[in-house]
Amino acid sequence: MQNCAQIHFRDKMQKVKSCSRPQKVCLCPFLPIHPLKVSTCLYIIQHPAEESRVLRTVPLLAACLPPDKCKILIGRRFSEDRYPELATVCRNPSTLILYPGAEATNLEEVTLGSSSPPIMIIIDGTWSQAKDIFYKNSLFRLPKQVQLKTNISSQYVIRTQPTNTCLSTLECAAVALTIMEKNKSIQETILRPLQALCSFQLQHGAQIHHSKEHLLKNGLYDKPMPKNKRKLRRMELLVNNVKI
Repeated sequence: MQNCAQIHFRDKMQKVKSCSRPQKVCLCPFLPIHPLKVSTCLYIIQHPAEESRVLRTVPLLAACLPPDKCKILIGRRFSEDRYPELATVCRNPSTLILYPGAEATNLEEVTLGSSSPPIMIIIDGTWSQAKDIFYKNSLFRLPKQVQLKTNISSQYVIRTQPTNTCLSTLECAAVALTIMEKNKSIQETILRPLQALCSFQLQHGAQIHHSKEHLLKNGLYDKPMPKNKRKLRRMELLVNNVKI
């Protein structure tokens, strides 16, 4: 049986433009025929490590939206001098940043202004990478901080998530756009290529990845427990179902 890496790296020279995947694993039939019409503009702040991942979701998200509605910036540090456009966006009263926490407001409870199109900033990376980007870039603490109040489980089952309700970047964007645009069909349309990606990978040797929370609670976590007290405490909180 061929593994996932072999499937993805074969025929690298023959990639389909829309989904950026080899022809034999093309996901274009699952993308919208025309880019979704949305007023919200997404700024995806992508950690450099995500760019090299084979099974990442941001390219699928970008393929669902007009180019001017999904802008991707790659990096760890974003200063005002190097990113003047981003600085302007962060100072825009219509801009929101999606990052959960005690100071975040549930997106469903936010009243969007009608004077200018809304803007949403989403950080793409692991939780530790996202935390590093958020707290070490002062620009990202200028917009209103929001979070998603949802109990849905991630459909991105070919990558391990920290908890059962952690979502991939594509899923976060799909839920956020559905709320901001007041259009439930957006979520279904954006999730379709992700569902197809996971289905294809599972058919060709990939395994379902349960969340770390699930593995710990069911005694299935087979990796050495961390010696770092902070990381060990986070695992204890996951087992006890405490929000972290």
